[in-house]
Amino acid sequence: MGFERFSKIWMVDFEFISEPGELPKVVCMVAREYRTGEVMRVWENEFCLGPPTFLLDQECLVVAYFASAEVGCFLELGWHLPNNLIDLYVEFRALTNGVPTPCGNGLLGALAYFGLSSIDAVEKDGMRELILLGGPWPEAQRLQILDYCQTDVDALIKLLGKMERVIDVERALVRGRYMIAVAVMERIGIPVDTEYLSKLKEKWNDLKSDLIKKVNEACPVFEGDVFKLNRFAEYLVEHQIAWPRLPTGGLDLKDSTFKSMALRFPELNPLRELRYALSQLRLAELPVGSDGRNRCLLSPFRARTGRNQPSNSKFMFGPSVWLRGLIKPSEGFAIAYIDWSQQEFGIAAALSGDPLMQEAYLSGDPYLAFAKQAGAVPDDATKRSHKFEREQFKACVLAVQYGMGAEALADKIGQPVVKARQLLKMHRETYRTFWKWSDSVLDNAHLHGRLWTVFGWPIRLSGEANPRSLQNFPMQANGAEMLRIACSLMVESGITLCAPIHDAVLIEAPVDQIDQEVTKAKELMSQASAIVLNGFCLRSDAEIYRYPERYSDERGSAMWTFVMEVMKELECEAGDGS
Repeated sequence: MGFERFSKIWMVDFEFISEPGELPKVVCMVAREYRTGEVMRVWENEFCLGPPTFLLDQECLVVAYFASAEVGCFLELGWHLPNNLIDLYVEFRALTNGVPTPCGNGLLGALAYFGLSSIDAVEKDGMRELILLGGPWPEAQRLQILDYCQTDVDALIKLLGKMERVIDVERALVRGRYMIAVAVMERIGIPVDTEYLSKLKEKWNDLKSDLIKKVNEACPVFEGDVFKLNRFAEYLVEHQIAWPRLPTGGLDLKDSTFKSMALRFPELNPLRELRYALSQLRLAELPVGSDGRNRCLLSPFRARTGRNQPSNSKFMFGPSVWLRGLIKPSEGFAIAYIDWSQQEFGIAAALSGDPLMQEAYLSGDPYLAFAKQAGAVPDDATKRSHKFEREQFKACVLAVQYGMGAEALADKIGQPVVKARQLLKMHRETYRTFWKWSDSVLDNAHLHGRLWTVFGWPIRLSGEANPRSLQNFPMQANGAEMLRIACSLMVESGITLCAPIHDAVLIEAPVDQIDQEVTKAKELMSQASAIVLNGFCLRSDAEIYRYPERYSDERGSAMWTFVMEVMKELECEAGDGS
């Protein structure tokens, strides 16, 4: 069934003011019915009269562009949430994912893509500036703002007219459910230790120089505050670390390289974290509201795989892993980080139908199971007895998932290329059904010019497509589908969902309720995996932090310890000098 199933189709747009980290202040709303042209205009002082009646109609459809912002206004006003929602931003992303959109993915960009006229970008910016002044606005300006709001609604009418025939309504409604969940998560936000954050901001400049000294004790690669390449090269030789190199022969110093190498050599984590902090960390940009919660746009569907892509500098779960130590539940509350176990391996096993891969996943330790299936370790091998072999086979599995070749795998495991080739050959020979399916994915991509998930999120091929990226698309993109369904189910079941994190979620509950909420969340995550994987259920693990505990990630724990030590020293010095 298409759009004809709905009795009314309301195009909706809000204007609002939102300071970083704070909840929105709603200014006005304009809604227009798609078929009849009926218009509803509501100014801020009229919101107290209650929600529009169409929101209560089970057969009514709400259409918006980047709908999480609109739903956020619904939440702020205490209105009933839409029963049916379609987000034209999401559907435009689905329609164009993988192909160029010269004017971007915003509303003006979508209109330009279809050759539709729109308000001038300069005029739009001017109106937003007027709104952000915060009023009070004289009557003439109120009408001006309402007219401006209506231009976006009128634009939605035109855009839906172009897109109506190509939108898969049922799938669009599923994606709309997720945008409602996104709005809820953006509103809830992540609890932050604001007292300690203030201390970090206050002492950041002094802190950086002392952190350099602290990290330099373990890894002497700085001269003053300058990272010295020759010292780093000497350190690598001394510690027998085979570091990835550029085609020129020089050391690859990209942050992504440091990140992947730090996974293999945890002692490098503080150095990686420090380098990132020195170059990119902007504590002042971290949006934390007056209620002590980190709120930012989660940017759903922004990545090609359909994953969220929030700003690195605004999201607590950005690249600075040590900074996550600031996440701390309020008194009387607890938080839980729940992630799927070996999600991509499980997805690959389920979608490919490979019986050995499924057996490996269900064993609870797919890496050791792979080593056993390949005949590299005895059947009674354990994680403890064959730690080295397990790590090698784990690296091989991850290399396959991320499309690494033999050279990259060799660098990762610190072994000759011939060893890496042997491991990759074992993977192909052990999981023949998976590789037959994976190769067919590539063939189908080239045959049809696109790939899509089980729920229809597509990527279109344009130009020279990376074969490894295409082969990994089903795992990452279906993983994103899984997360979206899980988040929707959790929000709809009343779980306090703070944030989605790649293959995980962060939830919050009173201390005496956290265990049962975790159990419920894990059940819904299992249900979401079964929905995407045709009955194949993925496991999940949970880490619970009860007040006054703070969130901890082992990848950033050494750096956090350094920060705590240096902060204590700085506070002592300040105290001595007073």
